[in-house]
Amino acid sequence: MKAMVVESKGAPFVERDVPTPTPKSDEALIKLRASSLNRRDYYIQHGLYPRTIFPVIPGADGAGVVVQVGDAVSPALLNTEVVINPALNWGTNPKVQQREFRLLGFPDNGTFAEYVVVPARLVHPKPRHLSLQESAALPVASVTAYRALFTRGNIQPDETLLITGIGGGVALAALQFAHAIGARVYVTSGSDEKIQRAVALGAAGGVNYKSERWAEDVLRLAGGFHVIVDGTAGPLFSKLLEIATPGGRIVSYGSVLGKIQDAEPGRIFWKQLSILGSTMGTEEEFAAMLRFVEQHAITPILDNVYSLRDIGAAMLRMENSHQFGKIILRHDSSDA
Repeated sequence: MKAMVVESKGAPFVERDVPTPTPKSDEALIKLRASSLNRRDYYIQHGLYPRTIFPVIPGADGAGVVVQVGDAVSPALLNTEVVINPALNWGTNPKVQQREFRLLGFPDNGTFAEYVVVPARLVHPKPRHLSLQESAALPVASVTAYRALFTRGNIQPDETLLITGIGGGVALAALQFAHAIGARVYVTSGSDEKIQRAVALGAAGGVNYKSERWAEDVLRLAGGFHVIVDGTAGPLFSKLLEIATPGGRIVSYGSVLGKIQDAEPGRIFWKQLSILGSTMGTEEEFAAMLRFVEQHAITPILDNVYSLRDIGAAMLRMENSHQFGKIILRHDSSDA
């Protein structure tokens, strides 16, 4: 099969012929029709994870058609259009993933290829109202947003939510999910255009975090936040402690801007704040996310669609944070 391979640290993706994987007894082989990018793929390419081994085929998100199944898998799965849960080995504790947890794409070969093999239990029918390209946008971003909002943040319909860094896949999925249940949502971004686009999607308002008074401005707009979903961290995190309501929940799922700086502990304990970490989700949460997407007829926001062979241009767009929504890779010339 053809695959887009990173052969050494920091090297560009190159197309290579590699063996097509064969499913074990409990696995399914999927012919991929679409995949999508995550920041994680950039980190893998540049060897930013410990013990990254090259060559590697990255890619966690994918959707396609089941073409072969192992002996222990029902043949009814064959020829169905599916989306893949890329979270391998979460474990039995719903509160936290086990040490053996990993994501498709590293160290296991991922979805930037013609085919991928995964445990059949992680293969789900794609939402009926979505195309395969739209379905490929869901896995990492949407399950991360779902767990952050509902399991960890316990967002309620009558509450006010702040989502930082709108424009990325997780942030946009969180906006769509929270808006669907009736929560009042505000956003931050370094781009006024992205804030305007978020308002068009249902956000009540937003502020540009490049302003020195962004925290005061958003507090004046909303009056405080019961839940804050943050993927930025860095020097801006300390301001989140100020704008959270007493008893509020701050859910951290990423650190695009680096380490948390100058966070005042007194604001945490005096305001009885909950600081909650969240990453990906359980198998049950992934299935619940797909049901939620279908129930509310949610269509993920797509940025650009590239051919798989044009992955270099797609990665550059993500690296420069130009995207608004998920960047999709089309795996063949058909309309996926």
